[in-house]
Amino acid sequence: MATCETCGNSYDKAFQVFMNGTSHTFDSFECAIHALAPTCKHCGTRIVGHGLEKGGVFYCCDHCAQNDGVTGLRDRL
Repeated sequence: MATCETCGNSYDKAFQVFMNGTSHTFDSFECAIHALAPTCKHCGTRIVGHGLEKGGVFYCCDHCAQNDGVTGLRDRL
């Protein structure tokens, strides 16, 4: 059994995620999201979907980006 690096649970169905050359072990997607998903600079929510990025800064949506004064992004086509 592998141990989740977020919550410490030992679980027979744990899985690994490889990100930026590093292996991470989790027992659930919830723990993986908590550990690896970027956070919106404006509202602090974890970005699980596509999100937006400008200059290395992540936003969950265009509304949050605009509230931080970021222009030129859009989250709908």
